[in-house]
Amino acid sequence: MDWLPWSLLLFSLMCDTGAFYVPGVAPINFHQNDPVEIKAVKLTSSRTQLPYEYYSLPFCQPSKITYKAENLGEVLRGDRIVNTPFQVLMNSEKKCEVLCGQSNKPVTLTVEQSRLVAERISEDYYVHLIADNLPVATRLELYSNRDGDDKKKEKDVQFEHGYRLGFTDVNKIYLHNHLSFILYYHREDLEEDREHTYRVVRFEVIPQSVRLEDLKADEKSSCTLPEGTNSSPQEIDPTKENQLYFTYSVHWEESDIKWASRWDTYLTMSDVQIHWFSIINSVVVVFFLSGILSMIIIRTLRKDIANYNKEDDIEDTMEESGWKLVHGDVFRPPQYPMILSSLLGSGIQLFCMILIVIFVAMLGMLSPSSRGALMTTACFLFMFMGVFGGFSAGRLYRTLKGHRWKKGAFCTATLYPGVVFGICFVLNCFIWGKHSSGAVPFPTMVALLCMWFGISLPLVYLGYYFGFRKQPYDNPVRTNQIPRQIPEQRWYMNRFVGILMAGILPFGAMFIELFFIFSAIWENQFYYLFGFLFLVFIILVVSCSQISIVMVYFQLCAEDYRWWWRNFLVSGGSAFYVLVYAIFYFVNKLDIVEFIPSLLYFGYTALMVLSFWLLTGTIGFYAAYMFVRKIYAAVKID
Repeated sequence: MDWLPWSLLLFSLMCDTGAFYVPGVAPINFHQNDPVEIKAVKLTSSRTQLPYEYYSLPFCQPSKITYKAENLGEVLRGDRIVNTPFQVLMNSEKKCEVLCGQSNKPVTLTVEQSRLVAERISEDYYVHLIADNLPVATRLELYSNRDGDDKKKEKDVQFEHGYRLGFTDVNKIYLHNHLSFILYYHREDLEEDREHTYRVVRFEVIPQSVRLEDLKADEKSSCTLPEGTNSSPQEIDPTKENQLYFTYSVHWEESDIKWASRWDTYLTMSDVQIHWFSIINSVVVVFFLSGILSMIIIRTLRKDIANYNKEDDIEDTMEESGWKLVHGDVFRPPQYPMILSSLLGSGIQLFCMILIVIFVAMLGMLSPSSRGALMTTACFLFMFMGVFGGFSAGRLYRTLKGHRWKKGAFCTATLYPGVVFGICFVLNCFIWGKHSSGAVPFPTMVALLCMWFGISLPLVYLGYYFGFRKQPYDNPVRTNQIPRQIPEQRWYMNRFVGILMAGILPFGAMFIELFFIFSAIWENQFYYLFGFLFLVFIILVVSCSQISIVMVYFQLCAEDYRWWWRNFLVSGGSAFYVLVYAIFYFVNKLDIVEFIPSLLYFGYTALMVLSFWLLTGTIGFYAAYMFVRKIYAAVKID
């Protein structure tokens, strides 16, 4: 029972949905009236999928604009963190203050600026601000009990990331020009003689639209908001100049939430039960597969091996089952062994990268507070995992009787990354054309190329060299000189039918988690349930391995020994269902109508599907290869 404490520890880590911080990320302590800097991150919309930097719209600007130095992940996400003119002091209230412009001189938006603001509002853009690295959120109060009187209604509080730039009503466009900031602080317990320190633990905003005529501003930049519902919203007419005030207010509240738990508010989800349902569903799928496997392997296969190993009645047993008949051809090298080994090497590279990223994220080291850390870690890990990808590809290439190891190593290092880089470059050109902050800057692109050719390529060559020099995989039977004729196959042995059959069970084990991943990517949500994702990943590996073994067994029983490429393609069959689900998600969940956002969606989806096919195909291939070597080692071949 020594494994029990470790199992409980791992289980508790998986189920912990709160974010915690890595050592070295220290909280910032504020004293009374210390400045709390409000920074802008970007503007986002799930309708266009094109982020823009904050000052792409005519917001009030400080005297000096300073951009924060971003990491690689932030640049790829389109974050451009910049300072703003909001003056916020710790635990200091502000009723209403004009952000820019004077009492007798409001901000004037030109016709071009008005048209741009109106366009962004009609495209459902959200503004993302941060205070002490906490993102701003809009409180949404939903009533769960719709029936009965108002007193019995229960409020379900949820938070929306960022705030809406504006809204439309009866073909008129209105801008949220007043922001009511509500910041929550936690008072730290100190000795009596020392001054209290405060920590920011929540950042909310209530956006309002207030017409210029209803705002009363004085010479000291203070203003008075209209009371009640007497005010009209600030309309933006895209056909003419518009005058308005940008104003804000600040309200502080004390909170019991401690600094280490401050992200829990943003990450609270009411659908954890759905995740548990997904896990249970996946486990049932795996047990179902295990049942099929045990029936096939333990009963049928053992009976086959026992019959084959009998010295008498050899001819009768040869007619009963077909997989031993192809023993002289089952390890015959396939067509294009260099491309196959290169793709499998990239699959190993992806597998190692994803496994480490999910495991590290599960331990809380890539929490949402570390902005861009997940993508940065994934990029660097993929580069450094090249040594493992190269080693596995080199050893397999030698096993398949390959000789040109330098060309094979170059193919492994450039085939999959080259396709990814090519698609991303083409999509980036379209994003550049839209002047979006999501476009990767040219220096970053050069840096990525230097990482590719300076880190990944040499490591792949290094791994490939040692893998090629290592003893090839020991195949238990010799290959005949003359290939055996393959009998005509039944319709259900068709490759596409195999993909449909093999893909449904692994996809069924993880499709619920796929919904949350898609929401995080395309609808600007936080994804943080890496404990659940780690479980789903393990289940995906097991189910892919099992279904691959079943498919290769059926293929060999049909006396078709060309299993190398077929098994790699069929094992990645769940990628086909991911593509179908992505199309379903696009049609039903997203409100994308323009060409470039649609192109971006399907371009990045194609990359996801390709990567997922490589990952699952590699898992299935190696499981099938181990299985084939095992069964042919168990029979006596004359």
